[in-house]
Amino acid sequence: MPLKVLFIGGTGNISLPCVAAAVKAGHQVTVFNRGASEVPSGVASIVGDMRDGAAYRRLGKAGFDVVCQFVVFTPEEMAKDIETFSRVGQYIFISSASVYEKPPRHPVITENTPTVNPYWTYSQNKIACEALLEAAKGISWTIVRPSHTVRTMLPTMFNEGAIVARRMLEGRPVIVCGDGSTPWTLTRSEDFAVPFVGLFGKRTALGEHFHITSDNAYTWDAIYRTIAAGLGVEVDIVHVPTDTLVRYHHDWEGPLMGDKTWPALFDNTKVKQVAGDFGAVKELKDVLAEPIAHFKAHPKPIGSESDELHRLMDLAAREQRALGH
Repeated sequence: MPLKVLFIGGTGNISLPCVAAAVKAGHQVTVFNRGASEVPSGVASIVGDMRDGAAYRRLGKAGFDVVCQFVVFTPEEMAKDIETFSRVGQYIFISSASVYEKPPRHPVITENTPTVNPYWTYSQNKIACEALLEAAKGISWTIVRPSHTVRTMLPTMFNEGAIVARRMLEGRPVIVCGDGSTPWTLTRSEDFAVPFVGLFGKRTALGEHFHITSDNAYTWDAIYRTIAAGLGVEVDIVHVPTDTLVRYHHDWEGPLMGDKTWPALFDNTKVKQVAGDFGAVKELKDVLAEPIAHFKAHPKPIGSESDELHRLMDLAAREQRALGH
């Protein structure tokens, strides 16, 4: 049955393919955002800002069957959403698989894995948002936890994306924490979108948590070598212990100790039972084809922080290699 669906966000790395999948499924789709990017054909757009209280409250009274919240990151924002969307049929909060315990006590993650992340503020805020939603009265919620989902950004250990590709092209060493053999799950946004939309309007999804990922995992060395191959170059990988890297730059503790240092293997049984079975592209070169193509079309690193990151990476690589001489 077609549903009236609102995406808050709707043009991001994960959300844009979800919007397209919702339209393809026959739903009546609206996006609410600042209007900086175009939306797919057949999608209604409401230009606005979550900080505009009056405009935002009107969304909660607009009769949406499903609200997909992609841009809440703090408990304060979640409290506002709970107040605003208590009348909708299903409120879907996009959390993160990084909420799962670090370090993991079991090699395969299920929705019963505890949510404890002592290293990353981003994940701690998502955990706090989940707790507020779970305790709220009168709102029909579903929590979805994507893991590392790729479309426009290259998957890298420090979340620095284009900087790693630039270093590969310049023949500079790139850093992988540990020994590079940690298994890591990557999922294309397009593959995530199908089961995500499959949760819409499902009574069995209400009051439940789901992660949605590929069933395929790859080592970090393989990920970096595949990126380099897609760029037509050889890659010079330097392995550095995680705790050493955090001493170089404390801000790396979150994305490393709070996420990518550890294995990430997921059991998707729960979401398949509700949204239906789904597949995902398996070959790593095919998983990375879209983000590599996006980098080639937008090759320049963004942000003044890139010079400092290059300096730190050069220093860490040089000093690590000096230990072997």
